[in-house]
Amino acid sequence: MFERHTALRSMHDLGLAAWFGGSLMGALGVNGAAAKINDATQRLPVASAGWARWTPVNAAAIGTHLAGAVGELVTESPRMAAQAGVGKVSALKTGLTVGALAVTGYSRLLGMRLLRAGGPPVDGVTEPSRQTPADVASFQRQMKVLQWVVPALTGALVVVTAYMGEQQKPGQVLRGMLSRAGGLTSSSRTIGKAIGMGAPKIGKVAMGSPRTIAKVAAMGAATRHLVTAGR
Repeated sequence: MFERHTALRSMHDLGLAAWFGGSLMGALGVNGAAAKINDATQRLPVASAGWARWTPVNAAAIGTHLAGAVGELVTESPRMAAQAGVGKVSALKTGLTVGALAVTGYSRLLGMRLLRAGGPPVDGVTEPSRQTPADVASFQRQMKVLQWVVPALTGALVVVTAYMGEQQKPGQVLRGMLSRAGGLTSSSRTIGKAIGMGAPKIGKVAMGSPRTIAKVAAMGAATRHLVTAGR
């Protein structure tokens, strides 16, 4: 459970770093630099060319990150089951990853549509001008928001990953395992009380009526179901 998995962690971290850094640099650097071009009809083509060159590298980075993340999930599954809190953070991380993938994919789709638009006059890569066609202007307005959503989600993944690293410290692992064990102990006590409450009634079965016997039998069945559910 506590063996080293350097290759998986390296794939996870390097892929995520490239994903986050590339999206942030593209929004600030590529789009920002293209907006400074004097010819308004060349701003979109230049930015689209830059993003097109980055796309294969970005795809490889995302794939590397996902491979490392899945590998870590498999290797850390015993600790996830034994340490309280790890499962919830893992679920949060999965949700952020799915969200970042969805936004990245849709952003690339918008980028391809802008690339096919040719060279309409624009004020900036994500800022239409009065001469910009309506459909292109719509794509630009969406891209203006999404260009910051991707680094926000991937940046959040970096933070969550750092927090999960803190959870792997010996003290955190011990506290998490004791907390999980305490919850199981409490559940066992509850089951024991239920069984104890049913015991006195069982002693009256021989002296009871058929209706009483039926009630006690029903209670016994419910208790067996509770015990089975608590295992």
